[in-house]
Amino acid sequence: MTTYAAPAVRPRRAVHIATWTGQVLLGLFFITVGATKYLPAFEAPASFGEVGLGMWFIYFVGACELAGGIGLLIPRLSGAAAIGLVGLMIGATIMNLFVLPGAASNAIMSASFGVVAALIAWVRAPYTRALVDSLRG
Repeated sequence: MTTYAAPAVRPRRAVHIATWTGQVLLGLFFITVGATKYLPAFEAPASFGEVGLGMWFIYFVGACELAGGIGLLIPRLSGAAAIGLVGLMIGATIMNLFVLPGAASNAIMSASFGVVAALIAWVRAPYTRALVDSLRG
C-alpha cells in the first residue's frame, strides 16, 4: 500500500496570498466607507455634534480612509498606508470607547481592523523601507 503525502505549501506564498487578500478587502472597505462621507445623503452621527466635532472632522476622517484604502491597493504604498490606517483605527477605538456616548461596541470592530492593518504593515515593511529610502534620495 502506497501512501501519498499532500504537496507542501510554501508558507511564504500563503502569507503573500493572505496579505494581498487582506489588503484588497480592507482597501475596498475603507474606500467605500470614506467615499460615503462625501455623499450628499450622509449625515454625521448626532454624537459627533455632542462632543464638539463637526463635519470638518468627518471629511478629514473620510479623506484618511480614502487615502489609506487606495494606498493598500498600490504595492509601493501598501505598508505606509497600513501604518496610517493603524493610527486611524487607534483613534477610532479611543473615540468609540471614551468619547462617543453609546459607541463602545464599535470599538471591537475598529480594533479588529487596526489589528489587520498592523499585520499588513508588518508583512509589507520592506515596501515601507524602500519607500522611505527612495524619498531620502
